[in-house]
Amino acid sequence: MIDQVRRVAFEALRAVDERDAYVNLLLPALLRERRLSGRDAALATELAHGTLRWRGTYDAIIDHLTSARSIEPAVRDALRLGCHQLLSMRVPDHAAVSTSVELVKSAVGQRATGFANAVLRRVADRSLEEWMELLTTGVDPLAVLSIRTSHPAWIVAALGDALGPDGDLTGLLAADNQPPKVTLVARPGLCEPTELPGEPGRLSPYARILDGGDPSEIPAVREGRAGVQDEGSQLVALRLAEASVDGPDERWLDLCAGPGGKAALLGALAAPRGATLVANEVQPHRADLVRASVANLPNVTVTTEDGRAGPWADGSFDRILVDAPCTGLGALRRRPESRWRRQPEDLAQLVPLQQALLTRALELIRPGGVVAYATCSPHLAETRDVLAAAGVEPESVTQLWPHIHGTDAMFCAVIRRP
Repeated sequence: MIDQVRRVAFEALRAVDERDAYVNLLLPALLRERRLSGRDAALATELAHGTLRWRGTYDAIIDHLTSARSIEPAVRDALRLGCHQLLSMRVPDHAAVSTSVELVKSAVGQRATGFANAVLRRVADRSLEEWMELLTTGVDPLAVLSIRTSHPAWIVAALGDALGPDGDLTGLLAADNQPPKVTLVARPGLCEPTELPGEPGRLSPYARILDGGDPSEIPAVREGRAGVQDEGSQLVALRLAEASVDGPDERWLDLCAGPGGKAALLGALAAPRGATLVANEVQPHRADLVRASVANLPNVTVTTEDGRAGPWADGSFDRILVDAPCTGLGALRRRPESRWRRQPEDLAQLVPLQQALLTRALELIRPGGVVAYATCSPHLAETRDVLAAAGVEPESVTQLWPHIHGTDAMFCAVIRRP
C-alpha cells in the first residue's frame, strides 16, 4: 500500500507535468482534501517542492543510468521522487525504493516495476556528492552549474548576464533552491502590521515574515485586510506610491493587475490621499482574483481591458504600474516548476508585449506623472532592453535578489514623464 503522503506528492508532480499546474496553488488544496496536516503535510510539501526544485539534477542521474532512454512521464516522476528521498532526505533506502516502485505500479502497472526498482537501487549506490563528481567531471562550467544547482543551462547563463561579472551567481542559484518563508502584508488603513504574527520585514514597513503555519488561519488574512505577498512585490508598489508627482495625484492605474496583490496595496496607499485606482487585468479569471484582493477597498475599480489598447484617454493618469507578464525567472524559489516550464523562445512573445504595455503606459501618463515598470524577472531582455527600446531614462532602478535581499528577484524602474 502507498502511504497517503507520497501519493499526494506524486499526484502534485503529475499535475504539474500533465496540466501545467502550479504546485504552490495545487498542493494546499490536495492536503486539505486528503486531511493531511502537521508533520504529514510538511513531509508531502518537502517531497513535492524538493523533487521539483532538484528535478534537473535527478534527471541527469536517471539519464546517466538509463542511457537517456525514453521513460514514461509517470515513471520518471516516481523515479524523481525516489531520488529525492534517497539523495536529499533522511529516508531509509528500502522505504524510498519500495514506495516509489509501488507508485510506478499504481500509475502504469506491473510491467515497469522491475525497471524502476533496478534504477533506484543503482541511485542508492552513491551519495549526491558522489553523483555530482561523476556527472560533472570534464564538463564545461555552465553545464556544471546547471547540473549541480538544478537550473536549465539557458537560465544559468541569463542570470549570470543579469548579475554581471562581479555578481555571486553560485549564491543566487543556491538561494533559488531554498524554500522561501511566507511573507505577509498589512494593507494600510485596514490592518496594522503589529496585528500580524512574524518578524518585521527588511524592506517594507507593512511586511511580516512568518516562521511557519498556515497564513489562511490568520483572521486579518481571511478577512482580506492583509495578504500573502513577497516583500519585493510590496517594494514595487511602494516605489510607485512614494515617487513625487508634479500636480494632482488623484488617478492611479495598475495596467496588469492580476492576481491582485500589488493592486490591493496600491489601493490601500491611495485611499488616504483621496486617490482612486483602476486595477486592470485582461484575463477574466485573474480579474476575479483581483476583485477578491481589493474587496475591502471602495476606491478601486477592476476592469478587463487589453492593456495595450484600453479605452482610457492619453494623459489621464497620475501614477501607473506596469507589472508586465514575464518569464518569472525571479521567483524560481517560490515556483520551482517554472524553471522547467519556461523556454528561451518564450522571450520572443513576452518582450514585444512588455514593450507595448510600457509604450501604452507612457501615453496614458500625464506630464509630471510617474510610471513604474516592473517584472518578476531579472533577464536583461525583459528589463534593461525593454527600457532601451522605449527610449526612456528611468529616474530610479531597483533590482532585488534572493541571495542578497531575501526576496524574489524583482526589477522596478520608475519613469517620470517630463
